[in-house]
Amino acid sequence: MAQDSSQQTPPAAAPARALLPTVVPALVVGVATSLLLVGVSTAAEELQDVLWQDLPDALGVGGYSVPWMFVVLVATGIAVGLVVWKVPGHAGPDPATTGLDAPVLPPAVLPGLLLATAFMLAGGPSLGPENPIIAVNVSLAVWAGLRAFPRTRERSWVALAEAGTIGALFGTPVAAALVISEALAGQRVKGRLWDSLFAPLAAAGAGALTVSLVSEPSFDLRLPPFGRPGWGDLLASLVVAPVGALLGMCAVYAFPYVHGAFARLRHPMLMLPAGGVVLGALAALGGHLTLFKGLDEIAVLARDPDGWSAGEFATMTVVKLAALLVAASCGFRGGRIFPAVFVGTALGLCAHALVPGVQPAVGVSAGVLGILLAITRQGWVSLFVAAVLVVSPGILVLLCIASLPAWLLVTGRPLMQLREDGTAVR
Repeated sequence: MAQDSSQQTPPAAAPARALLPTVVPALVVGVATSLLLVGVSTAAEELQDVLWQDLPDALGVGGYSVPWMFVVLVATGIAVGLVVWKVPGHAGPDPATTGLDAPVLPPAVLPGLLLATAFMLAGGPSLGPENPIIAVNVSLAVWAGLRAFPRTRERSWVALAEAGTIGALFGTPVAAALVISEALAGQRVKGRLWDSLFAPLAAAGAGALTVSLVSEPSFDLRLPPFGRPGWGDLLASLVVAPVGALLGMCAVYAFPYVHGAFARLRHPMLMLPAGGVVLGALAALGGHLTLFKGLDEIAVLARDPDGWSAGEFATMTVVKLAALLVAASCGFRGGRIFPAVFVGTALGLCAHALVPGVQPAVGVSAGVLGILLAITRQGWVSLFVAAVLVVSPGILVLLCIASLPAWLLVTGRPLMQLREDGTAVR
């Protein structure tokens, strides 16, 4: 007689003596990955100040005037194009083909990838640091880890580096735990889930703590207080999240075509400056808040949710999404999560401007949830990012319910990631 599945013995847990030796390597990787992120971000911020404040002040032009935005964005395209063309390794693979699950790159590729990332962050294209920084950290961890401990598995070092970087990026190890848990869902896990998460969680905790000690990471937008959710809040979240998902899917479906249009130029010194020209035109249309990765800019929007009209918020939403699409298609090295958060924030505030009964906290969190579900197709990360923008336990209930219709709109559809032949990944 077949044994009832409910009576099957649960997988054996790993003994403590098997987990303890992983603690020190995990902590070292977590600290190292966070320091590299902080170093690149700090260097990019210094260069950004020069490009957007010191230099235009010295020349007597407006730092965010339309001509200057064109000049800097095109110059950024030229600078990154030179790195991709001339530096050994060509700054890694086409960024349209990569996601958070980073490839292991040869060490010779990493300096060019870091340089291209710093130029991109400083110059204003709408991408974040997550994908290239994870790729660099993963490659360094594998290179160093296998030399120090030749008998270890490559995948173990990949997991530690990814977890440490994600913990540093979001300022908490919870984000890394959610990403890894979602990745493990489709795999056969040996032993208990928390045994697999033990070392990555230690790396993520070390990364998050290191960043919190040397900087002040915070996703809380300090929006007007959100109390007990009501029926109107539920209705708003059920409308805004699917709208965000549909808007994000527009970018997903356009991605192969926009990427193909730039790919026809065939050379990075044509593709990237051309991308800079398009981004300059978009910045002229949407204003300077639609530049850069978007985290500092959403804080500006959140400080005054009623400071722009619905039309202005709608313009920023569409322009930022288009800028994300162009920057990811023409060859700039960067990730898509942080600019997508700006898109969702502007969408949510547009909903508030159109219908004042939509509380800013509800509109923003639901908008971010829908956009991220479409762009990343990672449910836990989308819920987490949407929730941390609004420090309120009540918002979680609304987001969990709103995620269901939004997920139905995106599941089974193409991802915002391409194969090497230019076709969409499903």
